[in-house]
Amino acid sequence: MDLGERKRRILQAIIDDYITTADPVGSRTIAKRHDLGLSSATIRNEMADLEEMGFLAQPHTSAGRIPSDRGYRLYVDQLMNRYRLTMAEINRMRHALELRMQEFDRLIEQYSNIISQITQYTTVVLPPQMKKSAIKHLQLVLIDQNHILLIIITSTGFVKNHTIRVTQKVDGDFLSRLSLILNDKLSGLTIEEINLPKIQEIQKEMCSNEEILMPILNHVSDSVKDIDDTHIFLGGTTNIFNFPEYKDIERAKEFFGFLEQKKDLQTLLSSGDNTRKINIIIGEENKFFEIKDCSVVMSHYSIGNKVVGTIGVIGPTRMEYAKVVSSLEYLTQHLNCMLSQLYGESNTSEKD
Repeated sequence: MDLGERKRRILQAIIDDYITTADPVGSRTIAKRHDLGLSSATIRNEMADLEEMGFLAQPHTSAGRIPSDRGYRLYVDQLMNRYRLTMAEINRMRHALELRMQEFDRLIEQYSNIISQITQYTTVVLPPQMKKSAIKHLQLVLIDQNHILLIIITSTGFVKNHTIRVTQKVDGDFLSRLSLILNDKLSGLTIEEINLPKIQEIQKEMCSNEEILMPILNHVSDSVKDIDDTHIFLGGTTNIFNFPEYKDIERAKEFFGFLEQKKDLQTLLSSGDNTRKINIIIGEENKFFEIKDCSVVMSHYSIGNKVVGTIGVIGPTRMEYAKVVSSLEYLTQHLNCMLSQLYGESNTSEKD
């Protein structure tokens, strides 16, 4: 729908002001704050048209207008100006990015916190789906005569440690040989592909005492099956209290209740289009009642050219979309580069 330049400028001004103040915006305010070259009477008439077309709403008869979800959709798709990150914000991100990180989960958690600090909204990060990750390395390490440490490392940097108790004495040479065979048979397979027949192949090749071998192989199998895909990182969860919309305790309880539903968060963050750098879900466009008054901005991150996870920012529908989009684009690009360096992949789709 072509609104015409005048209506578009008025709608943009109203949404910009409402994002900043959270107060309904009137025609006089627009005439004073924005150099549109229009009288307040003309602006008032155009606002009435925009309300009739579904882009604005009037909470009270005597109040100004506020954007509708449809108005926000037009805003983020066509009207909002690109946000220029300040040097202070860029330097803050770069400082955090330069910190040496040793574990994947610490790296992701740090990005979650950086984004929530910069945007002042709640950040939700979906890590790589572990059961779809490939096994990169397995290692069995002798702790003492009756205890073995199993280390599993996936292609996405996930590390799982598990202590195995054995009733019979095991020597280091046996564990070294078993580790080599485990890597030969299981390396490169996804966690979902490791099944009983694969374990039986290893048993057949070892030709060892089953009383020693089978407890170890059973623990390997159980440890792989126990890897959980529902872990989600949250950052800035209390930021929602910064917004007057959530002074209402019932709305706040609904919001925090939703954050506790890991499966719902996983569904939400998995709903974006992988071919798009940024996905924006506004208000009632999402299917979860608890966050009908919120918008979600999502960006996928990659190792090499493979999308492995999602970063989402959740805030009121009047969020600063342009700033959130710029921050996510900047941080996702650097996260992609860092993950590719850490895990030895060449990312040809992202450039500094």
